[in-house]
Amino acid sequence: MRRMMVDIPIPPKWKQLWNTWDLRGFIILSLSLQTFLILVAPLRKRTKSNWIIMPLWSAYLLADWAANFAVGLISNSQGNPDESQGKKGARLAVENEDLLAFWAPFLLVHLGGPDTITAFALEDNELWLRHLLGLVFQCIAAVYVFVQSLPQNRLWIPTMLMFLTGIIKYAERTRSLYLASADRFKSSMLTKADPGPNYAKLMEEYFSKKKAKLPTRIQMVPEPDRAAKSANKAKKGNLTALEKVQYAYQFFETFKGLVVDMIFSRKERNQSRDFFLNRTANDAFKVVEIELNFIYEVLFTKLPVVFGLTGAISRFFSLATICSAIVLFLFKNKTNFTKVDIMITYGLLFGALVLDFTALFMLVFSDWTIITLQKSPDVELDKKSRKTRIISKFLKLMTEGTLWDTKDHAQSTKSESQSGKWKIKFLRRRWSKSISTYNLIYYCLHPRPSLQNFVYETLGISEFMDEIKYVKFESFTAKLKDFIFEEIKAKSELADDLETAKEISSARGDWVIRVEEGWGALLRYVIDVDYDQSLILWHIATELCYNKELKTGTKDDKNDNLRDIAKVLSDYMLYLLIMQPSMMSAVAGIGQIRFRDTCAEAERLFESGKGGEVKVEQHQTQTPTDTKFDRDQINACMKILEVTTEVRPVTVKGDRSKSLLFDSCILAKELMEIEAKDPDKNNKWLIISKVWVELLCYGASHSRANTQAAQVSKGGELITIVWLLMAHFGLGDQFQIDEGQARAKLIVGK
Repeated sequence: MRRMMVDIPIPPKWKQLWNTWDLRGFIILSLSLQTFLILVAPLRKRTKSNWIIMPLWSAYLLADWAANFAVGLISNSQGNPDESQGKKGARLAVENEDLLAFWAPFLLVHLGGPDTITAFALEDNELWLRHLLGLVFQCIAAVYVFVQSLPQNRLWIPTMLMFLTGIIKYAERTRSLYLASADRFKSSMLTKADPGPNYAKLMEEYFSKKKAKLPTRIQMVPEPDRAAKSANKAKKGNLTALEKVQYAYQFFETFKGLVVDMIFSRKERNQSRDFFLNRTANDAFKVVEIELNFIYEVLFTKLPVVFGLTGAISRFFSLATICSAIVLFLFKNKTNFTKVDIMITYGLLFGALVLDFTALFMLVFSDWTIITLQKSPDVELDKKSRKTRIISKFLKLMTEGTLWDTKDHAQSTKSESQSGKWKIKFLRRRWSKSISTYNLIYYCLHPRPSLQNFVYETLGISEFMDEIKYVKFESFTAKLKDFIFEEIKAKSELADDLETAKEISSARGDWVIRVEEGWGALLRYVIDVDYDQSLILWHIATELCYNKELKTGTKDDKNDNLRDIAKVLSDYMLYLLIMQPSMMSAVAGIGQIRFRDTCAEAERLFESGKGGEVKVEQHQTQTPTDTKFDRDQINACMKILEVTTEVRPVTVKGDRSKSLLFDSCILAKELMEIEAKDPDKNNKWLIISKVWVELLCYGASHSRANTQAAQVSKGGELITIVWLLMAHFGLGDQFQIDEGQARAKLIVGK
């Protein structure tokens, strides 16, 4: 059968509109994306919100594509000026080839990207070679466009200036990616090769002395340990804002190798451990947060490249060339250019200038500037010196947003501070300071309709929609911070040697249960089960105990704090297991299968024989979060606890199903029974909270380092902070090198 071809004519006006605005539109889009990226990219380390992360990801991908496409349009327009376009040729879009050649270097600048983002994900750094090839080919394309405009090009001088700026910007991005790639990052931290003492020469002398029958022996002479001496002088008391940044940078330089699984010496362990044992929870967490900020900037931004003498020269050169280009274009005869083209050109010029000044402003108000002004925390500062005053004012401006005295300025800024308080806190925090939570009972009570589930899975957005519906966010409170810190600190105090440190970091709740008297019966719930199994067991047991007390209205300030801590950590660890499987892949096992089977059994229980609603006691304290969903969860938990569990589930059901619902119910009942025997001595919420901290620490110390490093660009995770904090406390497998503290000496004679 003859194929019928339908030719749908495109109106000439539409064609003309496209030919006029295709290149212009993409140039405006490219500039807009660069502006968006430089302003929004720093927010990704401060928030987990998908409403910021998703647009940022889209802009990151679109930015390179838009600039590349625009370069292609310019090249095509220059190379084919008269094809199928009549007398006016392809210049309907831009009527002067001089401007085409002048615009091309700006796109090279855009391909270099802003200073605030070089890589969106850690894996992007491994593509540095592709960006290097891109630099070569885009430079060739820009040169081609420039050559095509010669010899009549009246803008060749500003074009050359911007071309040099574009090469610098693109080269900075490529080098940043190269320096942050795993292999280069690891090789940069390797120390100088150490062949050790000259064994051959020593043995030759030793043998010659022995042959001469002289009494000869080899003696090891200790060498002075300067690092150990400095470690013994760990600073006492609270840290100033300057010292927090200085010590954070010091530990960053020492421990950045954690990102690429490097191991450290006993000296480095002792120095770090002694320092953090003398810190408060607030100071310790702040130092770690700043340290993670340094890691973020090294792995995901241009800061390591643009900072320093070379970076300063390139910044000055870029600003100088942009300003020169503006001046040259300003005084150029523009009678042959259209008003729209002139406006776009000014937009590109002043846009480049504003973006450079914005990047410079962010660079000046960064931690790296503080380190440049005063790098070492061990240098005593004269509080009256000009340098100290500058640093103090600078830090005050960064942390409080003002240079004036708070008391004197309080009255005039009271209303302003109230309205902008949350904005200042958001812009100045180092990470999201929020904990993502995921609750099994809530998930089972609110399943998605089958059709909706089918559509989401077909589109591949099921996990994304799950995160929107089921993941809640809790604030990282001071009480939770103090509790975690004190638990880790107490264990570090016991870990004087590496063997004990490894044993403690390998505990999955058993260390706590052994130390606390009266809870030994619970050991089988942590020792005889896999880690992922233990997480689900303790999560459901925590939920059952929590909702049981909500129903009875039990009120105790101390227990309420511990109960809230246990609840948050329980939901957080399940979130990591289910919603962040890559972070827990080293220890997750078959957690996803166990979770699905447990949910299936729970849903079957909830759907069968729905009885009357369990009413909340009248004396229960009502809170803003006491909603219908809270009551539904209480009812669901009561329904689980009502089931008789005298016989172990595996005896009745076998091992085919991996459900842990009623095993968790047995654990919850045992926790309640042990506490009921001696309420004054046995506090179930204390033991549950401590077990959860231990499970958190185990997950942190046994996770893959690259997954932890990847989180610093996604709002940060509590487990990442705990991972680094444990390393600083000397807990884990990272410390395996015993550096020789002695040298061999040949002793002749008695």
